[in-house]
Amino acid sequence: MEQILLFAVLGLGQGALIAGIALGVVVTYRGSGIINLSTGAVAMVAGYVFWSLSTGFFGFSLPTLPAFLGALLAALAVGLLTEFAVFKPLRTFSPLAKLAASLGILLTLQATMLLVFGTQPQQAPNVLPSATVDVLGVSTPADRFLLTGLIIAMALAIGALYRWTRFGLATRAASENEQAALLAGLSPNGVSLANTLLSTLVAGLLGVLAAPIIQIDSVTLPLQVVPALAAALFAGFTSLWIACSAGILIGVLQSLVYYFSTQSWFPTDNGNAMPGMQQLVVFGLMVIALFVRGAGLPRRGELVEQRLPAVPLPERLLRPALLTASVAAIALVVLPFDFRQALTNSMIGMVIVLSFVVITGYVGQISVMQLALSGTAGFVLSHLAVQLRIPFPFDALGATVLATLLGVAAGVSALRVRGVSLAVVTLAAALTMEQALFTNTSFGGTAGVSVPPPRLFGVNLGPSAGFRGLDGNEPSPVFGFLVLAVVVGLGLYVANLRRTGLGRRMLAVRSNERAAAAAGVDVRGVKIAAFAISSFIASAAGTLYGYNFGSVSAARFTALAALGLIGFAYIGGITMVSGAVIAGLMTTEGLVPHALDKWFGVKGTWALLIGGLSLIVTLIANPDGIAGANYRRKAAKRAARAAAALPPPGSSGPPGPAPLAGGTHSHEETVGLVTLDPKEVTP
Repeated sequence: MEQILLFAVLGLGQGALIAGIALGVVVTYRGSGIINLSTGAVAMVAGYVFWSLSTGFFGFSLPTLPAFLGALLAALAVGLLTEFAVFKPLRTFSPLAKLAASLGILLTLQATMLLVFGTQPQQAPNVLPSATVDVLGVSTPADRFLLTGLIIAMALAIGALYRWTRFGLATRAASENEQAALLAGLSPNGVSLANTLLSTLVAGLLGVLAAPIIQIDSVTLPLQVVPALAAALFAGFTSLWIACSAGILIGVLQSLVYYFSTQSWFPTDNGNAMPGMQQLVVFGLMVIALFVRGAGLPRRGELVEQRLPAVPLPERLLRPALLTASVAAIALVVLPFDFRQALTNSMIGMVIVLSFVVITGYVGQISVMQLALSGTAGFVLSHLAVQLRIPFPFDALGATVLATLLGVAAGVSALRVRGVSLAVVTLAAALTMEQALFTNTSFGGTAGVSVPPPRLFGVNLGPSAGFRGLDGNEPSPVFGFLVLAVVVGLGLYVANLRRTGLGRRMLAVRSNERAAAAAGVDVRGVKIAAFAISSFIASAAGTLYGYNFGSVSAARFTALAALGLIGFAYIGGITMVSGAVIAGLMTTEGLVPHALDKWFGVKGTWALLIGGLSLIVTLIANPDGIAGANYRRKAAKRAARAAAALPPPGSSGPPGPAPLAGGTHSHEETVGLVTLDPKEVTP
């Protein structure tokens, strides 16, 4: 019992950090309606600034108090910049766009810290007293109690601010009805700014005070937002007291799980404690929170109707597909070996992004599990091919089907969850799979597992095949041709899916689930179908990844990498197949990052920074992405040519039918923001 009590008290420090980030998430949501995934990254920035100012990193060192104030000012500066540069321009956009923007902020802050301070974790000096106190005969650090008391006091103070001040009344008014708030003389932009600054101040304060407990690095502190989101879910993104209490308890529970992992009865993996149990606990708590609080977030009275990126109807699929495939096939032969490898990596990235086109672009659900499903398929492929000796292509098909079943099971369990709530849950699921499944030596392991090259009738189709291109080096273009065939086939399928009845029903569900259900659309069936299709596509990418590198490693399927993929998908155009092609070219180790590194010395961290900034700029200036902007330009040119071809007014020429935008047909009826064929709607 003494050890249990000791670890429970030790967990108060991490619990206070989680509670502080949860308070920041709740405050931001109450003020602006944004679930800010970058709240943990703000704590990271404050921690790094305090460490650098107090240890002489920049050539000078400051006393503790000035360094502490400098860190808080840095957190407030991040809040000001994000509010004016990101949140304010996106105030009337969809919740999914706002969530993706906070992702862009996270990636930008992470890349900036990596460029300035490097990858080595840092130990910040203590601000709070390091003395110990006796609790029931157990000597425990006093700073844990001070942190817990501080975060409770902050929750009470912010709650009093919301309850008994004009600022709190303005925040409640703006969140319930922005139009009425404007008529009453309130400024929703001012309310959002004040709450964002308050959120960053809380996160920055806890980032400095709790940094000595959790080392400062570019991964640990940003990902503390995941357990904080679990606490915010229990709070319904509104209750400060529940968010604070749940965050502290989650930290204590994680500490106890760590203690239990040292006991002989705890499940083991190759002699070591089973990994990922703390993340599994957080994911389980999120599921419980959704069951207790309900799947939906509290509705806000927005000033204007929000919109999602457009989903144009694709035209002339075969010709551009053949042209693009021909160019890629020639490039696989003539490019040097390093660019050939980068192009193959890009094509695998295109396949993964195609899964986002289906689940997010067509159905409006952000699922962060897609990369985790790819990793699952890759590890299963290794087991089927190495241990069971199942030949190609049956090993790849088996791995894809098994990972798809996992994705469908996750989709069925999340039918009541939609939009940003689904993003929160699948982020926790992706982190759990990374820590509990991929690092488990019985399934994967940190060292990775091998994957033999694909062989069909004795012919090597892998990167080590005999034909080596013009330069005679590996990887072989033969494997690139195999990947290209998969990309073209899946790309044509996803593009044609938009034309089908299922595709139109997906868009109806994305636009308005209630309206779609009233029109006779089986919303549950459409969601399950979307999860199945997107999971299959993501799983196919995982098998290609295994063949490409000859092994599968957990390091390539992290939750942060999954967030980066979503960012690239938005930049390219998350609703179009051509957007997936553009996003694939920009993915990590893809063609564009390799060219930037090769020609200009722009390393991967710079590419991450550029990607984060590009995501923010794209969401603000061009929500439809690069592919969407290109489609609009072509549509405008076609409309101008059609207008020029019409006979002048008063002439006797026969009138032609007016072209319809997006390639839709006149016999379709509108449901929400999309069109449905009356033949496909049940009376």
